[in-house]
Amino acid sequence: MPEEQQDNARDRIRTSFFGRPGRGHWIVAGLLFVLGFAAATQVARQSTDDLSGLRQTDLVRAFDGLAASTERAEKEIDRLKSDRDRLKTSTSSRETAVDLARQEETALGILSGTVAAHGPGVRITITDPDSKVSAAILLDMVQELRATGAEAMEFNDRVRVVAQTSFEDSAEGIRVGGELVTAPYVIDVIGESSALEGALDFPFGPVERVEDAGGTLTTTKDDDIVVDAVVPVGEPKFAQPDTDR
Repeated sequence: MPEEQQDNARDRIRTSFFGRPGRGHWIVAGLLFVLGFAAATQVARQSTDDLSGLRQTDLVRAFDGLAASTERAEKEIDRLKSDRDRLKTSTSSRETAVDLARQEETALGILSGTVAAHGPGVRITITDPDSKVSAAILLDMVQELRATGAEAMEFNDRVRVVAQTSFEDSAEGIRVGGELVTAPYVIDVIGESSALEGALDFPFGPVERVEDAGGTLTTTKDDDIVVDAVVPVGEPKFAQPDTDR
């Protein structure tokens, strides 16, 4: 490039950066300012959208649910610390370990549905006059109850619900774990009753979804809910107990 053209190019660049801004510069700066302000406003708005649309009562219910979850976590921490201290300080640590193992075996049996159980909880009754309550609604409800600490659950006094239980729509009703159950659906749940009720009644939760489908969902607290339906224990096909240890 000739030396004269290089000098002209350098002059144009210097003028663009250090010269007096023209009308075009001010227009571009104004557009950039507006875009930046809009982006910042959108980010702030998105961070509050999840809560800004809720009513005061809904916010209170959401807060109560978080408080209940925190309380359950703190109780579990205290229990584990107590077990640790017992193992550390007990003069008969072997007996303590055996006792804890038996307790764990019972707890796992309840969670896996292989043993009957009873305890405080709630009985949930769902009516479905229009047959619009779907398997997806019931499955979401079960997941909410599990997340809130449900320890044992059964449908219509005969189908135990465990982690592997399937939910499928059918023409006659809903198949839970392969077995047909029909409305009204009665679900017995063992756990902390107040927390279980909170897992059902919140914005867009099970109560609201059932009502949108034309049904009703009611709960009744009980100090001794009985869950006696059990899941059959299958025989292992490949594994064998190790008797050498």
